Amino acid sequence: MPDSRISLASRLRAGETVVTAWSSLAAPILSELMAHSGYEAIALDMQHGLHDIASVRDAIASIIAGGAHPAVRVAVDDFATASRVLDFGAEAVIMPMVNSAEDALALVAATKFPPLGARSWAPHQAARRLGYDGLADYTGRANEETLAFAMVETPTALAALDDICEVEGLDGIYVGPSDLSFTLSEGDSVDPTGKRAMEVSAEIAARVTSKGKIAAIYCMTPEHAKAAIGMGYRYVTLGSDQAFIASGVSELLSRLKD
Repeated sequence: MPDSRISLASRLRAGETVVTAWSSLAAPILSELMAHSGYEAIALDMQHGLHDIASVRDAIASIIAGGAHPAVRVAVDDFATASRVLDFGAEAVIMPMVNSAEDALALVAATKFPPLGARSWAPHQAARRLGYDGLADYTGRANEETLAFAMVETPTALAALDDICEVEGLDGIYVGPSDLSFTLSEGDSVDPTGKRAMEVSAEIAARVTSKGKIAAIYCMTPEHAKAAIGMGYRYVTLGSDQAFIASGVSELLSRLKD
């Protein structure tokens, strides 16, 4: 990767805070527009969003063209897709519902080349799209310059957090506060910015950073994001394409009625 384009991993390991958008809609042009509008990274959602392999393939190229870092949240336990999106040029993979060190080891196996993992070798698109100096350059640097994030969203994962963070090759922990609040309440409520969820989020950030891992989180509002950054989170998601369109339409029509 040329010096003019520093990897997402390098920026986060240097202590930078990177704010990323969330993409749920399978329209690559929207990701490109968010990148051009100022977002430093875009995460494409294949778990709950509408993205599929084709849209992710094309959106990764659009994000890079827009000057941002592409990341992908794959579906639960979809390790084959985790490897494939890295071949497309994703700089980070976010795996939902990682509840144990064994789950984290499976993620590392899918996303890191030997000897760390067992990622199959064919990074032609990634090396070309990201501007590496050929396949050997990408292969030699990919384990350090691509990121594997394990999502912590359950009491089971919280109890196993220290063991998960000990897994070699796992780069960070990504907090899903909606699922976390839902599971902590045993299905009673979804309250991602409630007192309990915020306390646990702060605890996770402290434990993760003490293990030398990157703390990441999805935030609901700018105020939530500011609080998370204060807790020590460095990869912070704020805003989605779906929400931007819905809120923009609502605001425009409300102004027409004024």
